[in-house]
Amino acid sequence: MNPLHPKKLLLSKWTALAPVNKEKHFIVIKVIEPEQPGEAVEWVDIDAVHSRQTRRIAWKTLRDETQWRQGWL
Repeated sequence: MNPLHPKKLLLSKWTALAPVNKEKHFIVIKVIEPEQPGEAVEWVDIDAVHSRQTRRIAWKTLRDETQWRQGWL
């Protein structure tokens, strides 16, 4: 997998390997900035393409190849 950096995640596309409620394809719509300047980014909001539901996840979970693939497959 290509290295991920939280600053490059905005509008990136992801495929869930275990879809729930037909939600398989997602797009990162927001990178949550930390409250304290200089701290690391921990959270992103992802939007399901099919249902338009948004959920917040830790951005590092996108690195787990058993759960997510980069791009829409």
